[in-house]
Amino acid sequence: MNEGAPEQEVRARVQGGEIVGSVRGSGPPALLLHGGPGMSDYLADLAAELSAVLTVARYQQRGLAPSVVDGDRTVEGHVADAVAVLDALGWDRAWVIGHSWGGHLAMHLAVARSERLLGLMVLDALGALPDGGGEALGENLMRGLTDEQRVRMEEYNVREEAGEGTPEESLAAFNTVWPHYFSDPAAAPPVPEFRLDLERHLMTWPSITAHFEEGTLERGLARLRMPVLVVHGAASPISYAEAERSAALIPGARLQILPGIGHFPWIEEPGSVRREVEAFLAAASAPDGSSR
Repeated sequence: MNEGAPEQEVRARVQGGEIVGSVRGSGPPALLLHGGPGMSDYLADLAAELSAVLTVARYQQRGLAPSVVDGDRTVEGHVADAVAVLDALGWDRAWVIGHSWGGHLAMHLAVARSERLLGLMVLDALGALPDGGGEALGENLMRGLTDEQRVRMEEYNVREEAGEGTPEESLAAFNTVWPHYFSDPAAAPPVPEFRLDLERHLMTWPSITAHFEEGTLERGLARLRMPVLVVHGAASPISYAEAERSAALIPGARLQILPGIGHFPWIEEPGSVRREVEAFLAAASAPDGSSR
């Protein structure tokens, strides 16, 4: 398979149905995990960027079509789905690259099934320690809004916490804060055609919170023995302190902060993620094991 070839469909049997994704590119195998949870896969452009140096697979996580909609929404369920995709691809081991919630999931995958990973790249992710930077993320996004927008968002948040939010309100809220994921909100690109499912988003958070309370990643990451790269945009609304805290837990992890870049580096500076990946792969293959 090569960079210019079209994506090929991948289907993995999982609890309750199938996970649907695609694969493209050439080079070592790599699995991309998108953010959310409860969000449609938005990593097509990143997969294209990386396909010159990696054979890249990505998939729609459980909860939204064309993948299975129902079933296990726990962290464990998402980990099992990722392993099923690796199995469907025939990949005994692969690099795993996760963005946002997908980076958090990638850390759980590395802890639970380290034997399936060649290495790990965590890209502007929800952190490994409570609360992963979630509260600060919300505050940072709200800070840039107008008074009118802030009032609407606060009203929406109350409805969401009460379980009364609608998918339409969720999408409208995301559209409101979208520019503030970037270093210069005034220059933010148009909102992509995301799909959001608020109910399925909320169904996963109790499991995420439980793992924070149990210290799953805090204990497990300290036992990892694989190349790990943590990349974070200095202008991301997720504080770079979360990246520092996550990287500090992992023996030999490499931390790279991207100056002047927000939450979506491959959108804000095309090629930036590929450069970090290429340097990471080169270091991982160095005879002195300098990335470990």
